[in-house]
Amino acid sequence: MVDSFFTIEKSARAQFKDRNSRFIGLVFPVACEEEIKEIQQQLRKEFYDARHHCFAWIIGFDGSSFRANDDGEPSGSAGKPIYNQLLSANVTNILSVVVRYFGGTKLGVPGLINAYKTATKLALDESGIVKKFTARKMSLSFNYPEVNTVMQIVQSEGIKVLDQQFDMLCTMEIVVKCSIAEMVSGKLEKAGIVCVSNDEMIVF
Repeated sequence: MVDSFFTIEKSARAQFKDRNSRFIGLVFPVACEEEIKEIQQQLRKEFYDARHHCFAWIIGFDGSSFRANDDGEPSGSAGKPIYNQLLSANVTNILSVVVRYFGGTKLGVPGLINAYKTATKLALDESGIVKKFTARKMSLSFNYPEVNTVMQIVQSEGIKVLDQQFDMLCTMEIVVKCSIAEMVSGKLEKAGIVCVSNDEMIVF
């Protein structure tokens, strides 16, 4: 199972000019379509006087959900170049919008493709790309003499500990990468550790 993906660290914007047309590239980390719609509404207000708001977005750990839109530009000259730039960067959970202020000179389809692609890339360069992991939470219960056994498993598998309470009866909250969750659970249960897995997937 693939348990990692790349996304952007923060929102960013950059500008590209060609023959008096201004292309403002904007990128945002997003988690769902509702969030995308809210951001787009805000951008429509901020750049209310721009001629085009072209965009592409990708959502999902495997990048399975996506969309691209030319917003009035010639077909394939804006949304697709933006989307292809996101694919080239191998990022997901991202919205990229390029706002265009027309400068009076037509750029032609090749010029538009280059402008939308470049504005997107410049914004991506400013955003910082980070690696994230999909994981599951697990709750552990065990007797104090088993602390060493639990800690050995936690350290050997690079598991993140969220909370721990050591007493006669000890408890621990851990986060385990999805790809090794079943194996870790098996190891713990074999050692006599009570392990309850949360089915909710989280990202860290």
